[in-house]
Amino acid sequence: MIECAEKCVELDVSCPITECRCWIDYEDDLNCVNIAIKNNGAMKLREIAERLQLTPARVQQIEKSVLTKLKKLM
Repeated sequence: MIECAEKCVELDVSCPITECRCWIDYEDDLNCVNIAIKNNGAMKLREIAERLQLTPARVQQIEKSVLTKLKKLM
């Protein structure tokens, strides 16, 4: 886990740095993707969609787009 996430866990506060690439709008995991992964492990598209207030179909579209971009980089 990255240093700022460890600090948030230590202080038990949600991350205030909305510009951080690991920031998510989900208070239960202190607004941090790293903490969410540590607390929950791998999540299903449905679970991610609920957290981000998106439909599972939209999350799947985003996933496909990211995988396509990663393949181009490799």
